[in-house]
Amino acid sequence: MTKQQIAPYGSWKSPITSELIVAGSIGLGSVVLDGDDVYWIEGRPAEAGRNVIVQRTPDGQITEVTPAPFNTRTRVHEYGGGAFTVKKGTIYFSNFADQRLYQQTLGSQPQPLTPKAKECYADGVVDTLRRHLICVREDHSDESKEPVNSLVSINLQKNDNAGEITPDVQVIASGKDFYSSPCLSPDNSQLAWLSWNHPYMPWDGTQLWVAKIQEDGSLEEAQLVAGGFDESIFQPEWSPTGILHFVSDRTGWWNLYRWQPSNPGGEVEPLWKMAAEFGLPQWVFGMSTYGFESENRLICTYSQDGISYLGSLNLQTKQLEVIETPFTSISSLQVTRGKAVFIAGSATEPTAVVQLDLATGEMTVLQQSTELEISPEYLSKPQAIAFPTEGRLTAYGFFYPPQNQDYQAPTGEKPPLLVKSHGGPTAATSSTLSLKIQYWTSRGFAFLDVNYGGSTGYGREYRERLKGNWGIVDVDDCVNGAKYLAEQGLVDGERLAIAGGSAGGYTTLAALTFRDVFKAGASYYGVSDLEALAKDTHKFESRYLDGLIGPYPERQDIYEARSPIHFTDKLSCPVIFFQGLEDKVVPPNQAEMMVEALKAKGLPVAYVAYEGEQHGFRRAENIKRTLDGEFYFYSRIFGFQPAEAIEPVEI
Repeated sequence: MTKQQIAPYGSWKSPITSELIVAGSIGLGSVVLDGDDVYWIEGRPAEAGRNVIVQRTPDGQITEVTPAPFNTRTRVHEYGGGAFTVKKGTIYFSNFADQRLYQQTLGSQPQPLTPKAKECYADGVVDTLRRHLICVREDHSDESKEPVNSLVSINLQKNDNAGEITPDVQVIASGKDFYSSPCLSPDNSQLAWLSWNHPYMPWDGTQLWVAKIQEDGSLEEAQLVAGGFDESIFQPEWSPTGILHFVSDRTGWWNLYRWQPSNPGGEVEPLWKMAAEFGLPQWVFGMSTYGFESENRLICTYSQDGISYLGSLNLQTKQLEVIETPFTSISSLQVTRGKAVFIAGSATEPTAVVQLDLATGEMTVLQQSTELEISPEYLSKPQAIAFPTEGRLTAYGFFYPPQNQDYQAPTGEKPPLLVKSHGGPTAATSSTLSLKIQYWTSRGFAFLDVNYGGSTGYGREYRERLKGNWGIVDVDDCVNGAKYLAEQGLVDGERLAIAGGSAGGYTTLAALTFRDVFKAGASYYGVSDLEALAKDTHKFESRYLDGLIGPYPERQDIYEARSPIHFTDKLSCPVIFFQGLEDKVVPPNQAEMMVEALKAKGLPVAYVAYEGEQHGFRRAENIKRTLDGEFYFYSRIFGFQPAEAIEPVEI
């Protein structure tokens, strides 16, 4: 081991560069099984963020399915998800540029299924008996009104001619504000799905429906199985013998249940009660936490205290056994006889598509999000922490101390701290290896990833701490996490920064405006004007704030009182803003108003805007610019000299 150099925190030279992160990394998502073949989506920053469907056959052959310039991504709910499905070698996917549905067989060019129209599709499932594609449609054709969401059935037989597109699209369920998760019984005789209405979000209250499918594809005898205003249902799924399973949080935790009409009174039956989350907040379509290995065995993933576990549930004895894995984060779980495929990562391993042989326990990595080999001596290991917060309550997070084998700080110096406030706000952070976090810790920053009150993974009660309290509870928890680490002597209480994107950007701006703890911050497409957000956002979130803050315009006073834009006189520290100019979720004017207000006060401020980016950055050059830009900003504010030359941002 080489002798360590002594250098101030922040000025350490790191092998984890922004170039390395964007050049060697891809995003992984949406695992789909078709027979023995495995499909998933790769988000490629080097291809301007294009989402590509990839296939892996049992012999290990990996094939890129969707040719350029096709980009598999849907705009339903703006956040998308569930953008493709595969049945017997035929792929059905949504293309981002035109939002049309396409059909493709391997080795051939995609053919459009739907005409050019102001419509988006998601969450497709193939009815092989009638040759229909059932999916969620979001219709934007009447721009004077809110988009109309429904379940539709597309007759694939009418669309086989690649020339003229004569779609036969039938609306099979309508009248609710939102739909998701259409799911066919094994014999294709019944359809289950979820629906919900404003002002509820899917993690507040959803309804699970079942109906019989008629010969023409229409539905009859729709029956409400479970759910309501205060019960969130997640992922309906039929067992191989036609028994409907789902996840419900009726006990305060998302647990597994099943329903069969033959039960006395049609009662729902709990499968395994546990203070753990077997469900997730449905920010996107196509999420999956369980599947059937056989008629008697269900494979599932669940979360406890921010850590994911894999389990095997015996459906006869209703006993759950833990399947040992090296992973702390597991998602997009798909199961078939003899194997499970999922996306997973750990504190020392980046996310990967993993296949598990359920008979032998052998795990095979099918694809990694990065090929980079980084010595563990440069990696900071997350420490799960619980800390006191307001109301004698406890909040949670992952703390990463600075780590770089080549450096140590001068005696007595404590590291600057960057507090991360995640988006959502109903989301959760995980302890999976993040090179973006390691970028900071390997340069001498401490990092705190906060699961503030309102985060998922800790039960419904924890999630509902934020009801009516957005901008208070989340801010308190981020502030108290930073103060706790400073009081423990782990970080420099005079060099505390906070950063976050979207809802986390709002928490960041609120913490900087209404509290006097942080000395600098970075807002990524963050909300500064809650009233503007309530008036000017997309359908999925247009009533979200009713629960987080209060009904608008009735409680306009609260919206104004919690909006940083109205209290820039209280803001007395430097801020850097990053914004996509095509963002429909948080429009650019939210950042621009704050920038102008800070300039007028003479405070150090920087604004970095990106053409062609939406809500979240997908292009390699912009991801790199953002990482380096934030680091450069703090170097100027906290007074340390970066080891590498960084392109300056204008402050």
